[in-house]
Amino acid sequence: MESIHLSFELLAFLFGTATVAAFLDTLAGGGGLLSLPALILSGIPPLFALGTNKLQGSMGTATATFMMLRKRRVRWEDVKILMLAAFIGSTLGTCAVQFIDTAMLTFIIPGVLVVIAVYFLFSPLPSETATEPKLPLSLYRNLVVPVIGWYDGMFGPGTGSFFALAGVSLRGQGLIHSTAVAKTLNFSTNISSLLVFLVAGKVVWTAGILMMAGQALGAWAGSHCLFMINPKFLRILIVVMCLGMLVKFFFTLY
Repeated sequence: MESIHLSFELLAFLFGTATVAAFLDTLAGGGGLLSLPALILSGIPPLFALGTNKLQGSMGTATATFMMLRKRRVRWEDVKILMLAAFIGSTLGTCAVQFIDTAMLTFIIPGVLVVIAVYFLFSPLPSETATEPKLPLSLYRNLVVPVIGWYDGMFGPGTGSFFALAGVSLRGQGLIHSTAVAKTLNFSTNISSLLVFLVAGKVVWTAGILMMAGQALGAWAGSHCLFMINPKFLRILIVVMCLGMLVKFFFTLY
């Protein structure tokens, strides 16, 4: 049951942030590095922030997965077992985070966001051409995918990039195919995590639904601006905005 009151100004801030996050995510990825800090900065308790972030982020991954399957960029037969592995890993991660002290999460989540932001800024762009797999499919499916899913259940930002990078570096997939597969796996982890947060009652519905609308608007705008802006510049912008919100959060906290 939601018992968190948010002012009109905070709701407007969250809507705007979700719009910008979806716009930048469509062009360069990393939108979760903006939406989650915005929820924390708004004074929403950590577990509610994680749950609400899953709610608002589920729209983008659901739409992307539908489009990937509809356009046959990926085949259901090829991803269904991987999606199940990701689902299980995310469920375990989300269940685990419920037992972490909220006071600790207030420091752990921003710390994780800083690490992911730095990684996101300096990580090399994966290869666009397919190569020989470096890891057997069984080991990739039973270990790598659930571990990334577990991370998404615990925290979330950067998961799509991790899935895409793992597909390229460990399974030898081309960047385009790996990104398409990553969308389906990220959808599976989002839905799994969201279900756990819903059962636990850790979702702020007003903020989540409003941010979903912002996600739809931002993704629509971003789809019309593809290839017009240097993705590296956008990565820098996302990291600067993320770190700026975290600095503001700690300033407010103390």
